[in-house]
Amino acid sequence: MTALTLGYAETFRSSTAGGGDHPTTQIGVPPAHPGSTKPGPRTAAQELTHLLFDRDDRERIHGGWRRLLAGSLFSYLPDLTPEERTVVSYDRLRLVNSTVDDPAALAHDARLLAGLHEWAGFVDGGLCTLASIHYNLFVGSLLDHDRYGRDLSAFTSMQRVGTFLCTELAHGNDVAALRTVAVLDRATGGFVLHTPEPGARKFMPNTSLTGGPKSALVAARLMVDGEDQGIFLFLTPLSDHDGHLPGVTVRRLPHRTGTPVDHCLTSFDHVWLPRDAMLQAAHGRLHDDGTLSSSLGNRRKRFLRSVNRVTMGKLCMSAGTLGMARASLAIAVRYAHHRHVGGPKTGQRIPVVSHRSHHGRLLHSLANAYAMTFLHRSVMDRFVAQQEEEREEVERMVAVAKGWITWQAREIATESRERCGAQGLFPVNRISDLPGNIEGGITAEGDNLVIWVKAAAEMLFGHQVDPVCPDTPPAADRDLTDLRFLRDLLACAERTWQTRARTALRQGPAGDPVGRWNNASGPALEMVSAHAGRLAANAFIEAVEQAADPAARALLTNLCRLFLLQQLREHTGDLLAEQRLTVQHVLGLHQTTDNVLAELAPHMMTLVDAFDLPDEFLSEVPIANADYLDDHRESASF
Repeated sequence: MTALTLGYAETFRSSTAGGGDHPTTQIGVPPAHPGSTKPGPRTAAQELTHLLFDRDDRERIHGGWRRLLAGSLFSYLPDLTPEERTVVSYDRLRLVNSTVDDPAALAHDARLLAGLHEWAGFVDGGLCTLASIHYNLFVGSLLDHDRYGRDLSAFTSMQRVGTFLCTELAHGNDVAALRTVAVLDRATGGFVLHTPEPGARKFMPNTSLTGGPKSALVAARLMVDGEDQGIFLFLTPLSDHDGHLPGVTVRRLPHRTGTPVDHCLTSFDHVWLPRDAMLQAAHGRLHDDGTLSSSLGNRRKRFLRSVNRVTMGKLCMSAGTLGMARASLAIAVRYAHHRHVGGPKTGQRIPVVSHRSHHGRLLHSLANAYAMTFLHRSVMDRFVAQQEEEREEVERMVAVAKGWITWQAREIATESRERCGAQGLFPVNRISDLPGNIEGGITAEGDNLVIWVKAAAEMLFGHQVDPVCPDTPPAADRDLTDLRFLRDLLACAERTWQTRARTALRQGPAGDPVGRWNNASGPALEMVSAHAGRLAANAFIEAVEQAADPAARALLTNLCRLFLLQQLREHTGDLLAEQRLTVQHVLGLHQTTDNVLAELAPHMMTLVDAFDLPDEFLSEVPIANADYLDDHRESASF
């Protein structure tokens, strides 16, 4: 370990002992005197921040994380090897844990947990991954199954780090077919956990010795007297301070793109587990005589309920990439104002942001970032308030939003990096790692395309797009600046693609289920895309209507208008054919969009200031500051 990381570790230890700069108030504890000071009028940027960050719940959900991650222990650390960066991420995970009032409660507080990912993602992608695994998949699954009947103190104090082993090397998205087994041992009443073949090795969990002793929840097929009872989770110690435990084999995988994490291949050679290792709940209980009772009718449903924490994980992945997208935009927009190029007159210098070719692309990304944020808040509201009978619908909504948000985040981070030119390639400018980190979110907790295909199949006949209202004015009487008109057009596009998908399915080859689905999957996925855009538009319009400050409302209206115009571009042919748009609408689409860009361009700094990134973070990003060219800024090295 280098002197740099040794110094970091020493500072970390003193901080967690009470001498550091992390907040003295615990995260998760409500303010002592909520509402004791009456807020005055907000500026436009402050009003936008209020709307973006959960309004009156902003301090509880975001305030503590924002202050913590602005501290010096989360500063950029240059010159670390991948192994050292992983060590630092684990150290930071323990620092996060030391500031949480109740780590077990954090796992059950969906908003607070997603908030952690939203602020950690752009500071340390490794921390974001580790927090998701430990708090959501591991601790959350323990609580969901055993409620508060199991002693979790070793995990809530982080004496042991929790990890989650589900995906296998030969069974990626097809996890229902996994081969790891947990065989009931009649003689002891326990289980024998075993990896029967190389393809059944657990693929890429963080199971190395880095980060200290670890325990895992292992998804394995319960076998009772040779009979397959379905897949359940088993609490399995993996390592202690002396190394991996007998029967546990771990092989470090090569480094992947993005911030490094200690991903590994993990297998088990007849590892004995006690009876209470099996996580049980109403969906599956193993009785003393070896019989299984369940509230669910089949093994697949039992498996899905066992790994139900993956749904919350989708919200966490969305939140993490959302924070990364906003950070990349804040850096790119600030740099666009600081970077000067030759103007139209001899000797004149103008900021590069003056050019429509530059600010237009960033404004489209800003519109998407706002839409993504409002969609995430809307879906989180549904998730938190859901009733049991809504479970499937809400899970589908979360999956659709996860795919759309993370894909949009990748486009935004890539665009932002390009707009920074060669400067964006330097890690010190904190933007080059973000696209790679977002790639991890696109694949984690369900590969985007796979979960959209599942949603598309369910929505083909199980989802009804609201019909056109009979008293809707004719298209010729409506204007492209009308937000509700634009939103209704997106609903029409969604309805069109659903109709096409249904027709394609019926026209597919008889007796060939795969062939029939192949016929329908293209238009069905277009339906899901239009649906995601419409959900985001609904959330965006609601935020516009709730803006109290007139200037903020005007900015949001234009930004929402820009978002919808861009969403509708690929559907204009269909909408024209169905007489939902007129020829004049289509011919005027570019000019209307250009007019909105012109109105928004002077306000780009206000729009990114509303992202409320800590000054401490931005001050460490050379190109985010006007003096980035000064020689005395050693961190820049330019």
